[in-house]
Amino acid sequence: MGDSDLEQIRRARLQEMQQQGQAGGQGGQGDQQEQKQQREAEARASILSQILEPDAADRLGRIRLVKQSRAEDVENRLIMLARSGQLKQKISEAQLKDILGAMSEQQEKKETVKVSRRKGGWDDDDLEDLLNSD
Repeated sequence: MGDSDLEQIRRARLQEMQQQGQAGGQGGQGDQQEQKQQREAEARASILSQILEPDAADRLGRIRLVKQSRAEDVENRLIMLARSGQLKQKISEAQLKDILGAMSEQQEKKETVKVSRRKGGWDDDDLEDLLNSD
């Protein structure tokens, strides 16, 4: 994906935002919101089709069927990499697997749970006292 493609997408997005700003005072907020979401989805799909090989796109589609939030996280990362110019070629399925593995390792680190117990907490007598205080 070249810089000219990204620049075209940015210009189109800027133009859409300007048109929405002009039409914002005319009502029809629900329709505008729907159209905005549809345009964003189309722009994302266009970018992804340019940066993903067909087998990688299929894998991402299967991930979306299982867990949509995970697929969106991967898409966001891929789009960010494309916009920053870090992608030199299309992403293959093997590269997509590597990205998924790296993301899952990061999530595992975030999702650790530490349980600490307080000393001097409740005991059985305290519970009986509470229940019999009526």
